[in-house]
Amino acid sequence: MRLFAAVLPPKDVIQDLADAVAPLRDLPAGRGLRWTEPANWHLTLAFYGEVGEDLLPALRERLARAAAHTGPFALALGGAGQFGRGRALWAGVRGDVRDLRFLASRTEAAARRAGVPTDGHRRYRAHLSLARSGRGGAAPDVRPLLDALDGYRSRSWTVDELALVHSRLPRSGIPGEQPRYETVARWELSASG
Repeated sequence: MRLFAAVLPPKDVIQDLADAVAPLRDLPAGRGLRWTEPANWHLTLAFYGEVGEDLLPALRERLARAAAHTGPFALALGGAGQFGRGRALWAGVRGDVRDLRFLASRTEAAARRAGVPTDGHRRYRAHLSLARSGRGGAAPDVRPLLDALDGYRSRSWTVDELALVHSRLPRSGIPGEQPRYETVARWELSASG
């Protein structure tokens, strides 16, 4: 199974961001991007790739421990940024980002301890992916989109669970088809103080 650990924002926060992003799709800079579907929006904590069934029980156990050692914390979405000069457009994260980084580090360590191969430690950059540029050719200038989202702020919410998500890649070959995500497990963040 192709898996990742994530924080899933509440539906109303996703809808609010979707409403803010909708007009950007029709701007000249937005037309050159492949926009992700709001139903798929999440904050990736750790990407595991293909995980064998034999490693899944240990990964679940380690993620449960990571959640038990993490207390709830507050986040909001706000602002925007890009990776690779317009190759990817993302919404930023505000609030207790330090706690989010700790949780990301714990989910990465959980994989290593469970025997799931990882690409090694990378500096965690909290973000929610909104769009990517098309394959080939020059990436569009996304500055107008960044400017439009600069003042965006969602309501704050309490992150109180960790999710393990199965990513099913498109197989139809239809251009623009997106992966489907299915939450396969959730753990309450239960540490106090």
